[in-house]
Amino acid sequence: MVTKINLVEKFGCFTDQWSPKIVADLNDSHVKLAKVQGEFVWHQHAEEDELFIVVRGVLTIEMRDGQVTLGPGELVVIPRGVEHRPVAREEVHLMLIEPKAIRHTGEVVSQRTVHEYARI
Repeated sequence: MVTKINLVEKFGCFTDQWSPKIVADLNDSHVKLAKVQGEFVWHQHAEEDELFIVVRGVLTIEMRDGQVTLGPGELVVIPRGVEHRPVAREEVHLMLIEPKAIRHTGEVVSQRTVHEYARI
């Protein structure tokens, strides 16, 4: 079965930040949407690359040796093992494509760690 997903509609389904929601499955990955604002925790993913796509707003991803800033329609892949911290001055709408087994905050556990993703 093929199902069309309206991103604007899906982003309208939630207001919480730093808590990605699953909107689709793609092979061994989830397609997730998230709203973010402020600073996330420094973390890394030892075994997985992470894809960030900015739908709305401006996101900076800080790394220990630099940073990358993304605007709407831009994406970046953070390679496995690279310590990073997403930062958003204003609310940003993100699409993430990540392996199903990825831990939201890597090995770091904080109040922002998501243990079970909601599906919208």
